Amino acid sequence: MKQREMKISDLYSLEHTMARPLMEEHEYPWEVLPHIGEFVRKLGETLPKSEYVNPSEGIWIHKTARVAPTAGIIGPVIIGPAAEIRHCAYIRGKVIIGANAVVGNSSELKNVILFDNVQVPHYNYVGDSILGYKAHMGAGSITSNVKSDKMLVKVHAEDGDIETGMKKFGAMIGDGVEVGCGSVLNPGTVIGKNANIYPLSSVRVCVDAGSIYKKQGEVVQKQ
Repeated sequence: MKQREMKISDLYSLEHTMARPLMEEHEYPWEVLPHIGEFVRKLGETLPKSEYVNPSEGIWIHKTARVAPTAGIIGPVIIGPAAEIRHCAYIRGKVIIGANAVVGNSSELKNVILFDNVQVPHYNYVGDSILGYKAHMGAGSITSNVKSDKMLVKVHAEDGDIETGMKKFGAMIGDGVEVGCGSVLNPGTVIGKNANIYPLSSVRVCVDAGSIYKKQGEVVQKQ
């Protein structure tokens, strides 16, 4: 994947997120990460009280969303229409959960945008990441958002590395991506639209749109 293929306009359909105004201000999706919390707070204050409840400071939940009583939620957070937050989900703040999205049992989110219809349904960790429309993470798959050497994260494009200046950066996951069970998306991963990641993968590269990641060095285009 080349640098020009990693832009927000290439990875995401912005009509499927309430974060559209924020994302339209930037070229690459990781540039959005430092601004999610402030955006959520400002947007939350504008949401119609006829549609959203505000159970505590910095938390806005659409009246059609289903939130398990065992879920833990720390603001600022917006949970959109018909979203489902299941048993023991942990939402740690700076999070937008789109319409019809699912955050499953024992899944954890932090500094994340989930577009509409995203599913992180079983034992997932998603931090400092953006998941596009209808993206799905299989059971136990996670985004790793800090390098083991604690150095700043680089994005490894085919035509050269991009210095992000960020210590915490998980994965930018495009619309329609399927991540297989038990996979780890290492810091700085970018996955193009409609790509598939095989189960139990450790992804350290950027994956082209419409491709299948089988293992390191074996990525094929869908037929």
